[in-house]
Amino acid sequence: MNASMEINQKSIRVLMFPWLGHGHISPFFELAKKLVKRNFTIFLCSTPANFISIKQKLINEDLTEKIHLVDLRLPSLPDLPPHYHTTNGLPPHLMSTLKKAFAKARPNFTQIINSIEPDLLIYDLLQPWAPKVAAEKNIPSVVFVTSSATMFSYMFHTFRYPNSEFPFSSIYYRDYELTRMVKNQELEPIEQQQKDNTSVKLCFKRSSNIVLIKGFKEIDGQYCDYISSLTKKRVVPVGPLVQEPTSEDGNSQILTWLNQKSKGSTIFVSFGSEYFLSQEDREEIAHGLEKSRVNFIWVVRFPKGEKLKLEQALPRGFFKKVGERGMVVEDWAPQAKILGNPNIGGFVSHCGWNSVMESMKIGVPIIAMPMHLDQPLNARLVEEVGIGLEVVRDKDGKLDGEQISEIINKVVLEKEGESIREKAKKMSETIRVKGDEEIDDVVQELVNLCKTRSNVV
Repeated sequence: MNASMEINQKSIRVLMFPWLGHGHISPFFELAKKLVKRNFTIFLCSTPANFISIKQKLINEDLTEKIHLVDLRLPSLPDLPPHYHTTNGLPPHLMSTLKKAFAKARPNFTQIINSIEPDLLIYDLLQPWAPKVAAEKNIPSVVFVTSSATMFSYMFHTFRYPNSEFPFSSIYYRDYELTRMVKNQELEPIEQQQKDNTSVKLCFKRSSNIVLIKGFKEIDGQYCDYISSLTKKRVVPVGPLVQEPTSEDGNSQILTWLNQKSKGSTIFVSFGSEYFLSQEDREEIAHGLEKSRVNFIWVVRFPKGEKLKLEQALPRGFFKKVGERGMVVEDWAPQAKILGNPNIGGFVSHCGWNSVMESMKIGVPIIAMPMHLDQPLNARLVEEVGIGLEVVRDKDGKLDGEQISEIINKVVLEKEGESIREKAKKMSETIRVKGDEEIDDVVQELVNLCKTRSNVV
């Protein structure tokens, strides 16, 4: 039997190694679920704190024999207890500490790779030492980018041509967004920021001849092509990788309330699991929801340790004014199940890439309120492909409740938003028809890599 036939018949052992954020481990997990259906055995490596959101899903979806969780032990640091070995709920000032601890986990990771002896490593963007460890064992490795191609084409353009404009004029940062990014960066030492940039470049460089990226050609093909031209790597989209809702995702109170509303009459308002609104933003959003003519489910989150009641966090009299038109939920709601309900007509989102993909797959138009990082560029892409509108802040980065209500009504109710609603439906249909087309391409690429394992540099 030749090596090619052998690799096609035996299960390919893949070690997957995401960065320590929920927004990263979730797409890695969804990719793992696709691969195990195609004769791959997956070892998913992360910290116990990061596995909290994954363990029950493995049991619920009967995947415990196919996806194996491998604990990564970070070195003990006095101000970074084990429950902070994840970005979820991590105080911003500890982010650089978490990155330092992660970098020091290389010896533990080396033991893991020696023990598992995978055929392939799929890794993330902040651990350039991981593909190096794999190369020492003659194991091919591929970087998997969980953010948008739009964001990374912009980033690599900035690396390569720092003084030249991005060639796609619809994708840009507004002045107040750049100001906010500078302020956020001040929370991390300049040395850490430089390390992060170097890590991203090295992670691309040390990937094999391909780079995997979450997305699909119909929306960001030109940005994938631009990344390829800048990095000399073939960019292979893996599809939206959206988590399917399960029966365990339900919250009967929310869904019972939603089922009583009419078709397309309600919006879902959520800003992700790792971002928190300022008091000022909360008040303007509350004002916008009150003034709008739609029903809403609003998920409000507070940082760990901030003991604030919903009544204190929102304007006085808010609940009385909106009455049965609104439901405010603290901390969490079953997003996929809510967005998939026919009574949902719009999604007020921070435009994290996972949320954008979810909205596109389900066919729900987006009311974009980006906060930072890649979110502003994702919001510009949402407008570019015509499936949503952005609430633009003023020159100081402040939201305006009146404008929020106008954009919500336009997207969900008014004739002016018909084309947006129609394009969102068409996007969902495009994704449905494509099915797992991208994953099939990815599988072939990975199988080919494992066939040529002896060529690892």
